[in-house]
Amino acid sequence: MEDARFEDADDRPLRLRAESAEDMPVIAALVQDAILTMADMAWQPRRHRLAFLVNRFRWEDREAAERAGRPYERVRALLVIDGVLRVASTGIDRSDKDAVLSILDIAWHPAEDGAGRVEITLAGDGAIAATVECLDVTLQDVTRPYAAPSGKAPAHPD
Repeated sequence: MEDARFEDADDRPLRLRAESAEDMPVIAALVQDAILTMADMAWQPRRHRLAFLVNRFRWEDREAAERAGRPYERVRALLVIDGVLRVASTGIDRSDKDAVLSILDIAWHPAEDGAGRVEITLAGDGAIAATVECLDVTLQDVTRPYAAPSGKAPAHPD
């Protein structure tokens, strides 16, 4: 059965690209509380690319879902960092491919020459840092939205 809302002009799959510091807060807000496993990450050194297949909460749809009384939604999305020179991680067990990780934030830390570091902060004091030639991050939904299994929006303590 087709999801009619997905076909609506107002509900196209999300596709964003960050090429400046002003763009990063939008992507950071949309991937907050996204979950993934170590198996959902790919470092491609020859392509200078770091990619993550994430299960993200559709923050951009939360208020509309509340008004309509319909379930909150999640969607599978591809988060790609291009121009990557080096990748480092702290606080995560890279050998546990089934470990579930939760993204708290993604931030851009520029250097003086246009290069810099994209840092992904994970729940539980983990982090992944990509040293990059320049800021080039994309976020693209790759599946249709589906009802969040918990039926709830992610909660953040005050």
